Amino acid sequence: MKIFYSDKHAAHDCAGEIKDGELKPCFENPSRADAIDQAFKQNGFDTLYTPSDFGLEPVLKVHDADYIEFLHTAWQEWQAIGRKGDIFPLVWPGAGMRREVQPENIDGKLGIYAFDSGTPICAGTWGVVYQGAQAAISTADAVMRKQTQHAFSFSRPPGHHAMPGQYGGYCFLNNAAIAAQYMRDNGAKKVAVLDVDYHHGNGTQAIFYNRADVLVVNVHSDPKHEYPYYLGHADEVGDGAGNGFNVNLPLPKGTGWDKYLPTLNKALHSLEQFAPDALVVSFGADTYKDDPLGFFKLDTNHFIEIGAAIAKLEIPTATILEGGYAIEALGDNVIAMINGLSAK
Repeated sequence: MKIFYSDKHAAHDCAGEIKDGELKPCFENPSRADAIDQAFKQNGFDTLYTPSDFGLEPVLKVHDADYIEFLHTAWQEWQAIGRKGDIFPLVWPGAGMRREVQPENIDGKLGIYAFDSGTPICAGTWGVVYQGAQAAISTADAVMRKQTQHAFSFSRPPGHHAMPGQYGGYCFLNNAAIAAQYMRDNGAKKVAVLDVDYHHGNGTQAIFYNRADVLVVNVHSDPKHEYPYYLGHADEVGDGAGNGFNVNLPLPKGTGWDKYLPTLNKALHSLEQFAPDALVVSFGADTYKDDPLGFFKLDTNHFIEIGAAIAKLEIPTATILEGGYAIEALGDNVIAMINGLSAK
């Protein structure tokens, strides 16, 4: 197991997020990665690799160039007009409004590039999400170069909600999609993405929805009742060449291991049928029973079983950290997943 750590993550430390009609402390904050780092050290994982820098080319394979330019310059534009706090969107184009004329003001741009109001941008955001993407690419690269059968990337913020040209759900760059595309570009004819975060990976689905070379499988909370609401339903199976290569397995709030395991087995069967050359796992520990943003009932030992079930597939695998907000248990939950993936 080769583990990549985005050590500059603390620079993305926004003052608060809008949730439930209030400005609250950010659930997605530096303590997440700090807790995982501490757990790794306490469990004898002393060698954590700093990501290599592969530049923007792999990022631009899955994200729109104008969107990347926006993320790169948003903080400077915000400051240039005298704003001092974190960046939040003000207005979105509604039905009948024009989107094809690019606004020049930062507030107008935010309405184009953000799809929710709960994902602030602060001074260090761009540098942190850039390094997070590099960690994901480094993880994929290590697997494709056969340096290891399994590699793990822990960075923050997560990425699987990020669309080709929009951010939301704490996500700015879609690390899992970037890693999957890198694998395709470096020798893998077929790649699968297995997303086991509590929330549906709408961005990853959207990026590969029309393609047959990347299978996307999500096990997640039913979007009829849970974020991101507008994607993740079972009837979304792919379009065009991608028809049949998108699998959504939504589950109700309150799901425990007795119902989660059979659904996970369905997901793993889909992977076996597809027979990919490489696998990306979007791992969210927010399926944990005490997570403040997730409402499944999994326990720490269940992450060992999830990891072990994935390892039994014997597919070269890059695992990317997504959600997980129960800070006191987060390190143990990640270690459990790592131990499962490392099982033989």
